[in-house]
Amino acid sequence: MAMLLLLASCMSCFAVTAQAQHYPDREWDMALPSSQGIHEQKLHEAIQYLKEHAGRDGVDKLVIVRNGYVVWQGKNADSVHGVWSMTKSFTSTVLGLFIDDGKCELDTPAYRYLSVLKDSYKAVTLRHFTTMTSGYRAVGDEPRGEYKHGPSLTPFDPDPEPLFAPGSRFAYWDSAMNQFANVLTRIAGEPLDSLFARRIARPIGMSDQQWRWGDFGMVNGLRVVSGSGNHARLNISALAAARFGHLFLHRGRWKNQQLMSEDWISEATSMQVPASLPLAGFVDQGPGTYGYNWWVNGAGPDGQRKWPDAPEDTYAASGYNNNDMFIIPSLNMVIVRLGLDQEDRAITDAVYGRFLGMIGEALKEN
Repeated sequence: MAMLLLLASCMSCFAVTAQAQHYPDREWDMALPSSQGIHEQKLHEAIQYLKEHAGRDGVDKLVIVRNGYVVWQGKNADSVHGVWSMTKSFTSTVLGLFIDDGKCELDTPAYRYLSVLKDSYKAVTLRHFTTMTSGYRAVGDEPRGEYKHGPSLTPFDPDPEPLFAPGSRFAYWDSAMNQFANVLTRIAGEPLDSLFARRIARPIGMSDQQWRWGDFGMVNGLRVVSGSGNHARLNISALAAARFGHLFLHRGRWKNQQLMSEDWISEATSMQVPASLPLAGFVDQGPGTYGYNWWVNGAGPDGQRKWPDAPEDTYAASGYNNNDMFIIPSLNMVIVRLGLDQEDRAITDAVYGRFLGMIGEALKEN
């Protein structure tokens, strides 16, 4: 099914080549779905399916972009709120900027920028942090009820006993991501939200009213944003997040500017954690489906793809409360669904996979 959708979508992409490089200005340009090669009735069937399998926010904060045009948006697509672990994909993007600039390399040891890591985490590299294979654990990371993957309120205080040797296992761990943000802040010499605003957000038209990055306050002289999305988090609207997704869709290019290298985006959104790597911790996904803090449509240990009905090149930034941004290069699409409704109903990978498959069918049927 996925291969059929991929072939069909590629044929559709050839028909809209002239439109493929369209970018929004101050506001997104709207277009009828049919003008962008989408069967309108099939599209609405897909949207209705997602609504029926979501919580109270339904599709109110859903945005669908094809060829650079918004073909559908919910009534609250401009609502700004926290997106939890979607934050992680923004954090790793800052690492990509530093690598592009030659300030560091993926295999640079993190302790070079943060000496507190030298004793127990000397072998941990920036690659380990961005692939969730660092084994980092903070003081206070003991489980709190259902929250078991790095809940520490003091993430910058390393526990002297690592979870595991770096690179030997995968553990989706929030404290590790917050310490990662601290390391990146030392490389930057400034808060990461300031750098992100200057290098990414403003050039792609994300106004200061459309996003803000929550922080932990001052840590050793510099303000440190949340790297994970827990306790503090990135706050953003679906329309603003779609701009970020559109930048990645176009491999780091925005109009006439190459804001990030194509090589980084290609690596970050490809499988970087082998399916054979053992799991540690309490989140049962990652091996085979994780890049540099992006989820990819790879095959897990069971051989099944994360979103079986979606094109193989689909990748996503995902967070608690049904906050998800999908980028589908073969369909030339960005789809953002935000919410605050996971306690009502969690949108599963199976549901998202079927929804994306139905979107693919809407292109095929046109």
